[in-house]
Amino acid sequence: LPVYTILVPLYREANIARKIIPRLIAVDYPRHKLDIKLLLEEDDTATIQAIRELNLLDYFEVIVVPDSHPKTKPKACNHGLARARGELCVIYDAEDRPEPDQLKKVVVAFRKAPDKVVCIQAKLNYYNTWQNLLTRFFTVEYSTTFDVVLPGLQYANIPMPLGGTSNHFRTDVLRELDGWDPFNVTEDCDLGVRIYRAGYKTSMIDSTTWEEACSNVGGWLRQRSRWVKGFFQTHLTHMRNPLRTFRELGLRGFIGFLLTVGGSSMMMILNIFYWIVGGAYLCLMLKAMWHGHGLWEILKGPRDWLAGSPVWPMIYHGPKEDPLWSTLSVVFFVITVALFFANFLFVLVHCLAVAKTRMYRLFPYALLMPFYWVLISIGAWKGFIQLFTNPFYWEKTMHGLSGSAPKKPARSP
Repeated sequence: LPVYTILVPLYREANIARKIIPRLIAVDYPRHKLDIKLLLEEDDTATIQAIRELNLLDYFEVIVVPDSHPKTKPKACNHGLARARGELCVIYDAEDRPEPDQLKKVVVAFRKAPDKVVCIQAKLNYYNTWQNLLTRFFTVEYSTTFDVVLPGLQYANIPMPLGGTSNHFRTDVLRELDGWDPFNVTEDCDLGVRIYRAGYKTSMIDSTTWEEACSNVGGWLRQRSRWVKGFFQTHLTHMRNPLRTFRELGLRGFIGFLLTVGGSSMMMILNIFYWIVGGAYLCLMLKAMWHGHGLWEILKGPRDWLAGSPVWPMIYHGPKEDPLWSTLSVVFFVITVALFFANFLFVLVHCLAVAKTRMYRLFPYALLMPFYWVLISIGAWKGFIQLFTNPFYWEKTMHGLSGSAPKKPARSP
């Protein structure tokens, strides 16, 4: 087995610093082949003190990152990468609990994979699913991302935005790519695109790292705003020279990049407007019905309008010759139909993910995910605004709010 470097960035994690050490010791890998780097920030004296009080084994190394800007996770990881001894390396967050045999599985996967595969992404999911309503929705989202969407991107051979943890790399190639962008607050997404641009590939592995889902709305919004801000950063960075990006990604990769990075972020921004217009359309439809117009008469309005025949507008009780209101009626109709079918598609994918992960008790929450997407839009707008006001600020996600992790994060039977 090769020497394996584990990078563990810790910032303001004094409350859980003691918990991550036993989880790392539990990793099923020869100790003399492990190189574990605990990455601490110079100004985080509480976490530094908590780590110093521990009796660390000789394959642990504490690296204190100098206090400078930007104060981000990727900057800390670059310090760890510079001193990594392993042929392979991986990032784990402070609250992570990877399956014990994950490193061995990755070694086997790399040896079986083509040389172009330089990154293997493990699946992520949550051990505190049932803590509250938010964590249940969050689990449905993560199950969809890591059990359906990312394997689909791999199958389609398009750029794969990496997860923030449990991505395993060939260390020499990671150094060749200059590590992580310290100014990007979703350095994982950016690195996934850069791997593809350099002609390399990312693969998924059937091993799960269990994390702590953010369980309060305030913390969740801060985390989500950082993710969306980082996706926009990644999109703008790689679109500085769109022709060069197109040449390096190819047609398939370029379209995939636009859809999965910039497109998905813009969808989160626009989603709230679709809900507002859809709600207004429903209210105005009820108004038209109140004035004596049947439902079929209302619904067939766009068809007649598109045929060139001025008809009674669906949403306006007034002169049917008014072209403005006829046009608006069609626009509102199209937006509402798009909202309905898009959410239907997402709900279908969420249900597929719940079935694939055998978390059958989450089916009711998968059906209610459109309301969760409204909350995502709020967080997305926060991140979009912060892109212009404070672009490199890393909004810290607080961990250790769910109590101790269960020994076996159980799936439904």
